[in-house]
Amino acid sequence: MATERSFPDSFIDEDPQKALEELNDALKGDADNAEWICQRAYAHILLKNYSSAVEDAKRAEQLKPSLPLAFMRTGIAEYHLNNFESAHAAFTEGHQLDSSDNSYEIWIKRCEEMLGVTRQAPAAPNVKHDWYQTESQIIITVMAKNVPKDGVCVSFMEKELSASIRLASGDTHNLHFHLLHPIIPEQSNFKILTTKVEMKMKKTDAIRWEKLEGEGQESSIKHFNPNQYPTSSHYTRKWDKMVVDISEEEKNEKLEGDAALNKLFQQIYSDGSDEVKRAMNKSFMESAGTVLSTNWKDVAKRKVDASPPDDVELKKF
Repeated sequence: MATERSFPDSFIDEDPQKALEELNDALKGDADNAEWICQRAYAHILLKNYSSAVEDAKRAEQLKPSLPLAFMRTGIAEYHLNNFESAHAAFTEGHQLDSSDNSYEIWIKRCEEMLGVTRQAPAAPNVKHDWYQTESQIIITVMAKNVPKDGVCVSFMEKELSASIRLASGDTHNLHFHLLHPIIPEQSNFKILTTKVEMKMKKTDAIRWEKLEGEGQESSIKHFNPNQYPTSSHYTRKWDKMVVDISEEEKNEKLEGDAALNKLFQQIYSDGSDEVKRAMNKSFMESAGTVLSTNWKDVAKRKVDASPPDDVELKKF
């Protein structure tokens, strides 16, 4: 009888294509043989015909609901199709029918691991941004390359900025800032470059922002000073610009190292006479920052030569 034929796993492992052909032939005479249909599903799995394997395995389940191997075949085929929830359900049901087979537990664990990965929210794109300022503008730079020309939408408000940037990868990067001070929205703009996106905001006042976001305090506002920081082309230290009113709290603050020394110089300059201030300015500039004298009678008569530490070489530019 046709039903007496056998198609063990070892036979299918040896030549899945040949086994598939023989199973097709056998099923012509016994189309509802659940075991043969289940084994044909195995042949399909080895041949990576996963959709056909699912179809056969589920047919075997319907014909013989007590056949645990049919659920195993369904689970494996669904797993390879990335249908992890369906695979998990099939393995769970098969394990209930045959609790002695530990391979079900292994497959169930694999499905749960994959479900954990796929259910996680996609990681936000790692896009860096920075900001700097000029006397009249605040500039935010977003380091995103190859942003499409129509991929940026920016909303400038008096004390807020919102931006949506479509990255080259297809992800969207959103930004929102509560600005420290007001800006002029109608005079603000953005520019898309090859390596970055720039957003320029027009300041309402030429003041120096201590930070980009927050609540600005009128008492702490400082006017913007373009000479505050030295540059490679123009190194000038203006002591009048450096010295701010020193409160009693600052005077009593305990500092160490260079910070303490700098504070001492500032205090000397702040409390010094006009001659002391002239001496400090002249000696500092003429010596390239290596000498700081308070003796105007001494430095007024001569050029103050540079005097770097012994282990430092002075280079002239």
